[in-house]
Amino acid sequence: MKKERNVAAVFLLVAFCSSSPLFAAEMAKYAGEFMSTGVGARALGMGGAYVAAGGDVTYGYWNPAGLSQMNFPELAAMHSERFAGVVNYDYLAFSLPFRQKETIALSAIRLGVDDIPISAIPRSDLQVDAPYVDQDGAVRVNRPYVDRYVSDAEYAFYFSYARTYNSAFAFGANAKFVRKGVGDNSAWGIGFDVGAIWNPWRQLMVGMNIQDITTTLLAWDTGRKELIAPTAKPGVAYPFRLPFLHSRLLLASDVDIRFEGRRQAAQAHIGAVSFDFRLGGEISFYEIIALRLGRDDLGNFTAGAGLILSRLNIDYAFSQHTELEDTHRISLRIRLEEKRFARK
Repeated sequence: MKKERNVAAVFLLVAFCSSSPLFAAEMAKYAGEFMSTGVGARALGMGGAYVAAGGDVTYGYWNPAGLSQMNFPELAAMHSERFAGVVNYDYLAFSLPFRQKETIALSAIRLGVDDIPISAIPRSDLQVDAPYVDQDGAVRVNRPYVDRYVSDAEYAFYFSYARTYNSAFAFGANAKFVRKGVGDNSAWGIGFDVGAIWNPWRQLMVGMNIQDITTTLLAWDTGRKELIAPTAKPGVAYPFRLPFLHSRLLLASDVDIRFEGRRQAAQAHIGAVSFDFRLGGEISFYEIIALRLGRDDLGNFTAGAGLILSRLNIDYAFSQHTELEDTHRISLRIRLEEKRFARK
């Protein structure tokens, strides 16, 4: 008990420091947007309506409390190239159930735009295409050229903990470390998420994940400090058995409630509070083949499919975009379903 109190005290101290006004940080809209893209092709094929929809290793991201539903270790990976390959997005995670009621997980996300050309001009005092004589006496044309290439890379590392309280309720939390780099400048930050999942009636599942609950501080090496505002993500899910089709139908709905003044950029808003809704459905046949449809927080249509094997899930997700190119994602999830790895 003393050890648990000490751990809690450390978490509270870091949480207080990350949100203290002594740091003179400003709330930055979209500063944590790369962490809202989502992980796992199963969830993304359902529009990201996944706060209460399942219990697998990806719940280290969607709702840490959902990790409590796992009985075997899992490993997951996903790669996608968005918008004609301009944006690379990678995800890797591992979860480990231990004791009778607890689960831990580690997750990593990287979003990067690589090989961004930085141009320069030989003579900034002259107009573009103006002729000039260089130091060797040769006549040149003052035209821009690519001087170097840089990357915009953003990383998030999650350490997750979940615990079952009773047969109907579980809770969990994330400690996450963020690093962002743009060209020669970089920033680091630390934040916390808390989640819960509840089974109040029959198969109905109710979930809640509050991301960046203390606000997440980003400290840039330029001296600038930014805060990522909290996001509340409530959701519900209900599975239906369809014996005549040898299938299961899962319906889910979530809403992203943000407090950073997105206004017209959101599906709905009341003052500075914005609401983006997600809808998703999945039908699985013989627990082998799954088909999915959804609508994400941007209002885009999503779809997907999955192959469910004894220890391996292979999932595909499609996301439509009205202005940019469509996105395709593939993810793998491996379960170590052996007696020696099972929850005790």
